[in-house]
Amino acid sequence: MKLEGIKVLDLSAFLPGPHMTMMMADHGADVIMVEPANGQGEPTRAIGQKTADGTTVWFRNIGRGKRSVTLNLKDAADHALFMELAASADVVVEAFRPGVVKRLGVDYAAIRAVNPGVVYCSISAFGQEGAYAQKPAHDMTVQALAGLVDLNRGLTDNKPASPNMPVADMAASLMALSAVLMALLRRGQTGQGDYIDLSMFDAALAWTPNVTGPVFAEDRHPPVKEMRSFGGSAMYHIYETADGRFIVLGGSEIKFAENLLTALDRPDLLPFAKQQPGPEQEPLRAFFKETFPTRTLAEWQDFLRGVDCCWAPVRSLKDAFDDPFVAERGMVLTDKDGYRHIGVPIRFQEEPAQPRFQLPAFGDKSARFR
Repeated sequence: MKLEGIKVLDLSAFLPGPHMTMMMADHGADVIMVEPANGQGEPTRAIGQKTADGTTVWFRNIGRGKRSVTLNLKDAADHALFMELAASADVVVEAFRPGVVKRLGVDYAAIRAVNPGVVYCSISAFGQEGAYAQKPAHDMTVQALAGLVDLNRGLTDNKPASPNMPVADMAASLMALSAVLMALLRRGQTGQGDYIDLSMFDAALAWTPNVTGPVFAEDRHPPVKEMRSFGGSAMYHIYETADGRFIVLGGSEIKFAENLLTALDRPDLLPFAKQQPGPEQEPLRAFFKETFPTRTLAEWQDFLRGVDCCWAPVRSLKDAFDDPFVAERGMVLTDKDGYRHIGVPIRFQEEPAQPRFQLPAFGDKSARFR
């Protein structure tokens, strides 16, 4: 596997860091979780629904394939054990509030002193320095300050809504993985490690090129309801069907609009699809809002199967995971005990991932790198 022989020491918790290091474990890295000796350890061991064996689904999908050691880093003996592990680690990941690792004596400078080649990744809400650095935050707080919650305004009530996905967590996890792999690649050339200051806030902002136009080009707030990505485009919108279900049109290319409107015997409305998103497309949106409620979702699915345009039914997460296509892609995996796991999205032709489904028990102090 691609990361076989890479040793990772993970001090992080919850989602961004643990998910990132699990992806590394799936591809062969030896990952040791450093859990606090507080009787609970990784918080997600206790958060959310549990399967019959008492394991939470969340922990099963960030902890698989890892090992664990429980340490009190304020204790001299435990600190010495951590430093022993860090001396041979390729990667160290932490997600404390800035300054904590220095007070604990496990910061980059301390680790580099015994391991010059270490790649040390700090994941935090707002980075290690600056006005917000010490502000406590989780995903939604970061999304709010990054302007993303404001983009999630309802199309009818014009009020921001709670985000349905942890975008800041997800972006930080992916960018942390990218940064760590870049640093490891460079280390192979220079022999030197590096320090990574990975901010969830920065990562969230970095994913906004498609909606930053009004901000950078016109110095104004994005007009959410008028923008292509949020309902301003008639061909990029959610419509209700006769049975109270919903269907998405998800491609605003003119060729798709032409194909759909021809199928609906309304090619005369095509000029509206060529207008900028917003009020100029209202006649086409109004047509779709009147048309889709005339048939059930099943009837629309039958109708649209023969039309080359971007569309999809709105499904629940359960329905999505139950789709045979998800199994076909390997995105639901079942272990020997019959428990399901989210699959591995990074697919290599050579040396594919080999997820290890065993989960680390809590309470060990004997972990050593293989």
